[in-house]
Amino acid sequence: MRIANIIAYVLVIIGALNWGLFGFFEFNLLTTIFGDPLAVGSVVVYTLIALSAIWLIISPFLTRGRLYLCTGDEK
Repeated sequence: MRIANIIAYVLVIIGALNWGLFGFFEFNLLTTIFGDPLAVGSVVVYTLIALSAIWLIISPFLTRGRLYLCTGDEK
């Protein structure tokens, strides 16, 4: 579960930075990389970011309020 949380945090941070770039500078990084907001690559990344956010919302309920990252106390 620790790996899933780390991956989810990284993806959510990438999504948040992309939204920040868009909000401040009207620059969409994923559109720049994939060429179109509805390109397959963009849709896959947006979907993974959304699933990561959902995971970070539900994982504390699955682990009794703990988000395991790198503490080593995962059971």
